[in-house]
Amino acid sequence: MKHAPLDAQGRLDHGPPIAVIDIGSNSVRLVVYEGLVRSPTELFNEKALCGLGREVQSTGLLAADAVEHALATLKRFRALCDRMGVQKVFAIATAACRDAKNGRAFIRFAERILKTEIEVLSGSREAELTALGVISGVHRADGVVGDLGGGSLELVDVRGTRARNGLTRPLGGLALADISAKSLKKAEKYVKKSLTGLAMLKGCEGRTFYAVGGTWRSLARLHMWQTGYPLHVMHGYSISAEEALEFARLVHRVDVDTLSNIDVVNNARRPLLPYSALVLEYILRIGKPRQVVFSALGVREGLLYSLLKHKDQEKDALIEAARHLNQLRSRSPQHGEELLPWTDKLLASSGLEETIEERRLRHAACLLADIGWRAHPDYRGEQSLNIIAHGGFSGIDHPGRAYLALAVFFRHVGLVMDDELSPRLRELVSTRMLDRARVLGAALRLAYVVSAAMPNVLPKTTLAVERHRLALHLPGAFASLAGERVLSRLRALARLIGREPVMLVG
Repeated sequence: MKHAPLDAQGRLDHGPPIAVIDIGSNSVRLVVYEGLVRSPTELFNEKALCGLGREVQSTGLLAADAVEHALATLKRFRALCDRMGVQKVFAIATAACRDAKNGRAFIRFAERILKTEIEVLSGSREAELTALGVISGVHRADGVVGDLGGGSLELVDVRGTRARNGLTRPLGGLALADISAKSLKKAEKYVKKSLTGLAMLKGCEGRTFYAVGGTWRSLARLHMWQTGYPLHVMHGYSISAEEALEFARLVHRVDVDTLSNIDVVNNARRPLLPYSALVLEYILRIGKPRQVVFSALGVREGLLYSLLKHKDQEKDALIEAARHLNQLRSRSPQHGEELLPWTDKLLASSGLEETIEERRLRHAACLLADIGWRAHPDYRGEQSLNIIAHGGFSGIDHPGRAYLALAVFFRHVGLVMDDELSPRLRELVSTRMLDRARVLGAALRLAYVVSAAMPNVLPKTTLAVERHRLALHLPGAFASLAGERVLSRLRALARLIGREPVMLVG
């Protein structure tokens, strides 16, 4: 079977697709990825809420009906993998299967169905993979990662690409409900006793707490809808610790079915929301982090990241994702790459200060600048903005998403139509970054009329500030590219940076 059929031009050929099957205490999930790369794209994602861990703490066993549901789900997942041409399936199991007396027996049945070995993760191994998942998806992570599943909570400290040894506690939503006989008062006492005094949490003070796990994502989704947040993108969603603590207290103390916008949370997740809010509340009280950032990447993505060669792990996830879209959607991927040094020279000569992070975001915007060209001209800006703002990127926060989206929007529509943008989207970026998006958008508008989006033009031309003038050089054979439209866009950019425009031809 071909890895990416010729009629599937929207796919990259990274080799055969690979799958991860995650047998958790609450859900059983299959994710099929396009390939083993630094920024993997999902081809298929499905979960079933089987509740394997709902009685493990009280009975020591996986519930019979949950086992039946899970095995039937795994049978479907194996069939799906076969249909999709998956040649490698990685299967993992977490707290419920490692703690239950009949966990091993269940694993043996599951392995026969899946035709592959299942790794039953220890608590420390689960914490390690979760930390790697956050490291793979958060640029320069610094804080404590917490992965709240149905059966357990894993905690691990991360700094950059390094993770310390993690720890695990039986504080998952299903486990807490079981231990406390569904009494929130008893659950609160147990959570307080389990978390108080943990040195790892004390080390989170003033840093970031990275929240991983389906129930915490449900909590974040509810917060998004209640506050009217403009981006319904989970990865990188950030809340101040003070606001997160206030919201967790609210969800913990009231009947969740009475909360506004509760319909955005899956019915099967709702009973666990108070327990997840309770755990988050005590983590924030004890750890005193500066902010909570929700990560959509966890143990599955950490497993894939661990399988990469070191040179691939060192690649920038955001830039790699932008390169993939550039290759799939641009008229000339090479032209997108050529925009990087072309704008480098402009920024270096302009006197505009640029941080390392701002340069990284500018490079990503250059690679994404032409992904909307197939749309109607009147909607290229809007379509590009939506693709970028809501895209499946990692290695970027929400203000960064907004900057990328705005820069490419301005590249298409110019600078006179930004009043059409959602004011809430603009609120996500600082005044400085909004100005930078306008400057980059104007530079990209100029580049595309000079080159017609074709390669091998920009490297032969130069755009730079010289003697207090913004000079566009069109030498030799490229002199005939000069024209009124080029001059008009040069003037627009020059006004933004306060320079006099000049076009040097020949």
